[in-house]
Amino acid sequence: MNRLAACIALAILLAACKPDAQTPADGAAPAAAAPADGQATTASAPAQAASKAHPALQVDTIEGGRFNLAEHRGQWVVVNFWATWCAPCLKEMPELSALDAMREHVQVIGLAYEEIEPDDMRAFLQKHPVVYPIAIVDTFDPPADFDTPPGLPMTYLIGPEGQVVEKILGPVTAESLETMIAAAGGPAVEA
Repeated sequence: MNRLAACIALAILLAACKPDAQTPADGAAPAAAAPADGQATTASAPAQAASKAHPALQVDTIEGGRFNLAEHRGQWVVVNFWATWCAPCLKEMPELSALDAMREHVQVIGLAYEEIEPDDMRAFLQKHPVVYPIAIVDTFDPPADFDTPPGLPMTYLIGPEGQVVEKILGPVTAESLETMIAAAGGPAVEA
């Protein structure tokens, strides 16, 4: 019985930060998952794989600016999908903000993956301030070069050459990101 209770608890935790399943507005079926063997199934799959390995990202921020991932070559970029209703997302925001503020070689971008008005997001950020830019992304049309998040938070660590170094489903800390950066050849943080 204890094993059953543990399995149920794990299932609840894993589902806790997944948005409700929604059908795209045009009624189209969701995209099919990649084959388990990782082999391409169409002629466009290699091009898609290349763009996902070195993604492009251009989004308007709620502060009125524009974030372009290509302009951050030479830096480590943390692309963080999150939502205001996601408790683990809220818990990691101060960590991400501190990392962005303390490390010149790191830039964080928060992608709010939910349906929320910009004014409502600005009001939310008054209560939960961060130093990094925030953009609201369309849940029906997320950035093409990134996988649709299977849950939140979902974080991508992008290397200085624009390559995806890590994809992390679940909360991250500044320390864990700095460890990943150092392991991938970036500067190590002194204790």
